[in-house]
Amino acid sequence: MKPELSVVIPVYNEEAGLAKLFSRLYPALDTLAARGVSYEIVFVNDGSRDNTAAMLSDQFRLRPDVTRVVLFNGNYGQHMAILAGFEATRGEIVVTLDADLQNPPEEIGALVEKMREGYDYVGSIRRKRQDSAWRTYASKAMNRLREKITRIKITDQGNMLRAYGRNVIDLINQCSEVNTFVPALAYTFSRKPTEIVVEHEERAAGESKYSLYSLIRLNFDLMTGFSIMPLQIFSVLGMLLSVLSGGLVTLLLIRRFVFGAEAEGLFTLFAIAFFLMGVILFGIGLLGEYIGRIYQQVRGRPRYVVQTILQDLPAAAKEN
Repeated sequence: MKPELSVVIPVYNEEAGLAKLFSRLYPALDTLAARGVSYEIVFVNDGSRDNTAAMLSDQFRLRPDVTRVVLFNGNYGQHMAILAGFEATRGEIVVTLDADLQNPPEEIGALVEKMREGYDYVGSIRRKRQDSAWRTYASKAMNRLREKITRIKITDQGNMLRAYGRNVIDLINQCSEVNTFVPALAYTFSRKPTEIVVEHEERAAGESKYSLYSLIRLNFDLMTGFSIMPLQIFSVLGMLLSVLSGGLVTLLLIRRFVFGAEAEGLFTLFAIAFFLMGVILFGIGLLGEYIGRIYQQVRGRPRYVVQTILQDLPAAAKEN
């Protein structure tokens, strides 16, 4: 029988915190099962280089009835791991959860209850973030910028504790995008989205796998993957600078004929030239982002490679 709930957990080098995750996750879900919510857990090992894969295999042997493990042959990133987990799920409600316990597994029940009210996408907002101050402020600033550019209303984009209906998951599974942001992609497909407030805790063990570059890269994927507004802004900016440059040239010609040759404005011209060159280079880089996405997409390479899947065989298969 298909479970009502599937929990997808991407895992990368989390051996230090997996035991704590298991000790809280399974009791929380068993409590839901006692209330009639059947479940499965899909772990996706994203090419971990520590003992994570072995620990996931041991946990599968302990609870093969509700545990499935997808093992990648390399590291493809958190969102690719989530997409692989989506393809493996069978539940009507799919919840994504990070392995670091910053989102308490006990909050999964609240998401399920909200989904049962008829929503097909339930996002979450951290009540009190336990991240560093710079990361919190940077995330809020990027949230505001991202919402203006993409028109996707996600209050807390960095929080991966979210629930999706089967209709949304099936549409996501039909997509073949190489670079994407899963919550935003799901939001575009949902008919009735909502958000709830959840608790947030400090990381149980280990360090965050997102560096500053990774966060910048993720936001570039988010903004260029769901909107062409950045290109349109630069088109308008280019036209505006052209008009201003034409006016400046006209002004300089008038001054030359009225006052004669001048040397005092040389450094001002240099400053203007360097500013315009900076704008041009940034625009070329932005255009390169879009072209790079096209290049990666048209190559048609697999987004990820699954090495093996650990799962319990159905009863009929066992009998054969």
